Amino acid sequence: MKLVEYEGKDVFVKYGIPTARRFGVVKIGESPDKIKIDSFPCVVKAQVLAGGRGKAGGVKLAGNEAEAREFAKNMLGMKMVTHQTAGQALTVEEVLVEAGTDIEREIYISVIMDRKTSRPVLIASKEGGMSIEELAKNKPELIVKIPVDLEAGLLDFQARELAFSLAIPKELFCEFTEFAKKLVKVFTDYDASLVEINPLVISKQKKLIAIDSKIITDDNACFRHKEMEALPDRESSEIEKEAKAIGINYIGLDGNIGCMVNGAGLAMATLDTIKLAGGNAANFLDVGGGAKVEQITRAFKIILKDSKVKAIMVNIFGGIMKCDDIASGIVEASRNVKISVPLVVRLEGTRVREGKEILAKSGIKIHQAESAWEAAQIAVGLAK
Repeated sequence: MKLVEYEGKDVFVKYGIPTARRFGVVKIGESPDKIKIDSFPCVVKAQVLAGGRGKAGGVKLAGNEAEAREFAKNMLGMKMVTHQTAGQALTVEEVLVEAGTDIEREIYISVIMDRKTSRPVLIASKEGGMSIEELAKNKPELIVKIPVDLEAGLLDFQARELAFSLAIPKELFCEFTEFAKKLVKVFTDYDASLVEINPLVISKQKKLIAIDSKIITDDNACFRHKEMEALPDRESSEIEKEAKAIGINYIGLDGNIGCMVNGAGLAMATLDTIKLAGGNAANFLDVGGGAKVEQITRAFKIILKDSKVKAIMVNIFGGIMKCDDIASGIVEASRNVKISVPLVVRLEGTRVREGKEILAKSGIKIHQAESAWEAAQIAVGLAK
């Protein structure tokens, strides 16, 4: 799960990480007049799950109350495209208004999961406020990396070494080392894959302030964080939300071949096979190893809600469920759901011969395939 800026800052505040003073958050349908601003300049920020907001007009500095409210009003509902949205326009549904900061220095700092070493790593640079990817490419010598022990967290000597590397002023030295340790604790406590502040600033008043926040947590750990479950799901489509509500693992993709598969590994292999056959999958959909008729019926309904789907490929391995039971489920589900596009089915596993006979005698137009490769080729051809 990805948190928008103000949600991430709520987490920071719980851990004693300093942030800019917040005046309020206004959402679509609300009036910016609800926000009480008592100091200027203030900053008006679009709350979307993408970086590069400033260049896209999503961050504005207001010098007075009227200007701040006008900026907020104009941002709400605007379509925003940044270098991180892959050409997709994101609708700004929330706007954060907070106090401006008199900035002296900007620092980049984050904690990410290093998949090569299977442990967290703290990454920092004394040149913050810009894309860390560009900085790593053009000035790699300015990037500091510190491996972190999951159990022990960031050790005192590591925090001090980091402070020296970033040329932290002596009057902020102790405060910064504690800040770095707290940031790592946020990462571990929240089962995160990324906790990032860009920039962390040193103000002219010699204060550390997290100007931005980016937190990404592991969805599989949500059961340990009940407060996260109450947060809105801003990334999922309406179809994905509906699938999640009924217990189906579904992710929408850009292609036109709907997929129904049992098992995540087989589903990934099916997507690759469709790609090799010259097509593109419309979704990842795993009905699970013990799929029943009701689950298969629901899966068909979910797939058909996507108007891009021109053919459906069912790729099922009968393990926990026998192929004849699966075939019966497909036939019954097909009769319950009006399938308006070609249906391709490949079965393999226990009692596969009996399963294929059930499909053949069903009276329903089903294109049967002997292999995943054959099924993919048929589906790609039919989708065209």
